[in-house]
Amino acid sequence: MHFQYSIEGGDFSRAGNASSQLKKLLKQLNVDSQLIKRIVVALYEGEVNIVAHAHRGTIDVDIEPDKVFIRLSDEGPGIPDIKQAMKEGYSTASQKVREMGFGAGMGLPNMLKNADKLNIESEPGKGTIVELTTLLR
Repeated sequence: MHFQYSIEGGDFSRAGNASSQLKKLLKQLNVDSQLIKRIVVALYEGEVNIVAHAHRGTIDVDIEPDKVFIRLSDEGPGIPDIKQAMKEGYSTASQKVREMGFGAGMGLPNMLKNADKLNIESEPGKGTIVELTTLLR
C-alpha cells in the first residue's frame, strides 16, 4: 500500500496532517499501538522539519506486511553537517519558528529513537532525503 503527501514549507497550520492520516490508517490495519506511536512520532518530526526548514516536500509511505517505510524528500537548504544535526538540542531553526514552539533540536534525534532504521542524505542548497523504516514485529 502506497500513499503520498505534499508539504508546503512554512504552513504550520497543516503540519501533522500526514502523520494523523497515517495513524488512522495504521489503526484500521490493526497495527500494534506501540508501533503506531513510534511511526507517527518519527513521521511528525520529519513533517515539522520540512515545514520549518524547506520550501516544499513530499512524504511517501509504503506499508508492507513486515514494515512501514517512509521517505521524506524536501527542496530546502539541506543539512551541512548531518552528524552535528543529530545531536540533541542542535537547531538551525529561525527565531520565528522557535517562537511558535518548534525548533528545539529534537527532530532528527527523535526520528532516530522511533525508527528501526534511519538514513539521511542531504546536499546543501538542494535539499534533504530522510528514510525511516519501522519493522512490524
